[in-house]
Amino acid sequence: MEKLKLDLGEKSSFIYIGSGLLDHKELVQQYVTGNSVFIVTNDIIAPLYLDRMKSVFAGRQVDYHILPDGEALKTLESCGKIVENLLLGRHNRATTLVALGGGVVGDITGFVAATYQRGVDFIQVPTTLLAQVDSSVGGKTAVNHPLGKNMIGVFHQPKAVFIDTDLLKTLPPRELSAGLAEVIKHGALADKDYFAWIEKEMSSLLALKPEVMAKGIRRSCEIKAAIVASDEKEKGPRALLNLGHTFGHAIEQSLGYGNWLHGEAVGAGLVMAADLSHRLGRISIDAARRIKRLVRAAHLPVAPPPELGVDAFLTSMAVDKKATDRGIRFILLNAIGEAEIVSGVDSEVLKETLLAGDRLAE
Repeated sequence: MEKLKLDLGEKSSFIYIGSGLLDHKELVQQYVTGNSVFIVTNDIIAPLYLDRMKSVFAGRQVDYHILPDGEALKTLESCGKIVENLLLGRHNRATTLVALGGGVVGDITGFVAATYQRGVDFIQVPTTLLAQVDSSVGGKTAVNHPLGKNMIGVFHQPKAVFIDTDLLKTLPPRELSAGLAEVIKHGALADKDYFAWIEKEMSSLLALKPEVMAKGIRRSCEIKAAIVASDEKEKGPRALLNLGHTFGHAIEQSLGYGNWLHGEAVGAGLVMAADLSHRLGRISIDAARRIKRLVRAAHLPVAPPPELGVDAFLTSMAVDKKATDRGIRFILLNAIGEAEIVSGVDSEVLKETLLAGDRLAE
C-alpha cells in the first residue's frame, strides 16, 4: 500500500493506492465518524462490488442508491433522487457518502455531499482507471447541463480516496483506454520523463501488469495532487490539468453526453491541442507527433468525428467553463512536460486545427 497526501491545510486528505484495499476495513472506517453511510454506485458496479463495500461498514446504518450507467445521467435530476433517498433514510449531517464507481458516480456523489444539508463528508472509491488517476483526486464535483459539461458544481474535498488496483481487473478494455488518456495528459503537461515512461510501458499498461499500473497511478496522482495543492479552486495553474479538455468537452457536448467516453474525447483533444501548439510555433512537429502516436497506441481516437464542423466546436467552446472575458482559454504545450494557459489564440490558426483532416500526418 502507498499513501499520498493532498496538502490543503484543514482540508487535506490522503490517497491510498494498493491491491485489496477494500479488505482493509479499519483503514476505511477511520474516515467515517457518524453512525450512517450512504453508498452511491451504478448498475454495472453494484453486482460486482456493492455487497463487499457494504460489509466494510458492518455495524452502521448502510443505505445505497444505484444509478444507471453513463455520462447522460450526470444531471441535477439524478442528484435529486439521491437526496430523496437520503431524506427517506433519515441521514443527518453526520452521515458519510461513499462514491463507488467511475468519474460520473464520483462527480455526482461529491456534488450531493457538498450540498446535502449544506455539506457532509464523503470518500472516493474509484473503480475505473480514469477516476483513479484523475477525477477522484482534487475535490471537483459537478453535473452537466445540455449547453455545457460540468457547468453546475462546487469544490468539495473527499475525506480520503481509496484506489484499489484490483478493481481494474473487471474494467472493459474501452474504459481502460479512456483512463489512459488522462495518464498521457499528466505526462504531456508536467513530466517529460513520465511521458517517455508511458511510451515505453504502454503495452504493459494495456495488459494491466500490476507493478507497472501501480507506478503509473501513483505518478499521475502525485502530479495532480501537487497542482491541486497549489491552486485548489482553479484560479491559476490547476487549469493546466485541462490539457485536451477544451476540445474534448466540445466533442462530448456536441455529440451528446455518453456517445463518446470522456477519455476518448480527451484523447482526440490532446492531439488537437498538440496540433494547435505546433501551428502556433510552440512545439516541434516531432513532439506533436509523439503525442498523437501515444494516443493511438492507447487505442484512443486521434481525431474528432468528421461530422463536427467548425461552428459546432466554436459554439461549444464559447460556453466552456474555462472561457473568460478574454475569450476561449486553451492549455497549450511549449514542450512535452511543459504546458501553459493561453488566451487570445489567433482565430484563423484555430480554424486550421479544427478543419485539418489527418492532423500531424507522418
